[in-house]
Amino acid sequence: MSERKPLAGVTLGFGVTGSHCTLKRVMRAAAVLAENGAELHPVLSPSVRDTDTRFGTAASWRAQLESLSGHGAVTAVAEAEPIGPKRLFDGMIIAPASGNTVAKLVSGIVDTAVLMAAKAQLRNGGPLIVAVSTNDGLGINGKNIGLLCNMKNVYVVPFGQDDPVKKPNSVVAKMELLPETTEKALKGQQIQPILIEY
Repeated sequence: MSERKPLAGVTLGFGVTGSHCTLKRVMRAAAVLAENGAELHPVLSPSVRDTDTRFGTAASWRAQLESLSGHGAVTAVAEAEPIGPKRLFDGMIIAPASGNTVAKLVSGIVDTAVLMAAKAQLRNGGPLIVAVSTNDGLGINGKNIGLLCNMKNVYVVPFGQDDPVKKPNSVVAKMELLPETTEKALKGQQIQPILIEY
C-alpha cells in the first residue's frame, strides 16, 4: 500500500514574480510540491512573463512551470479575478516575491495577475505563502516585510541575508523550505524561525 503524499488533494496557486536570480531554486521547490501531491496553477507577473535575462528566457520559465503543473499560466489580472469568487485554490504561493510585489501587496495595490490572485486568496481567508527575494529587504523595503509578517493569513518562508558583505540590505527566502512552510500554512501555522542564517 503506497504512502499518502502530504499535499495530495491540495490545489495551490503558484505566483512567480521578477526576482530572476532565484527562479532556478523556485522551480526545484515547485517540483517538490508537485512530488508531494500538490496540484499547482502557475500565475506569472509581467516581469516573468515578458523579460529575458541572463538567468533564462521568459518562454523557458513559463514552459517549465506549465510542464511541471500541467496547467497553462495565468498572466493577466482579468484571468486571475475568478480565483476569489470561485474559491479555486486551497493556498496561494508567491515565490519569489520581489520587493516591488511585497510593497504593492502590503499597500493593497492590485496591478498584476499575481497580486490579484493573492488578493483573491486573502479575501477568502485562505493562506498566502510568501517567499521574499529583494535587494532592499533591510533597506527601504524593510518596513514592508515587517508589515507582511503581521498580515492575517500570510505565512512567510524563512529568509536571511544572502550576501551580507557585498549586498548588506539583500534578503532571500530559503526556497528549499517552501514545501514545509506551505504544509504548515495549510494548517494555520507559521514555520519557525522566520529569520535564518543564510
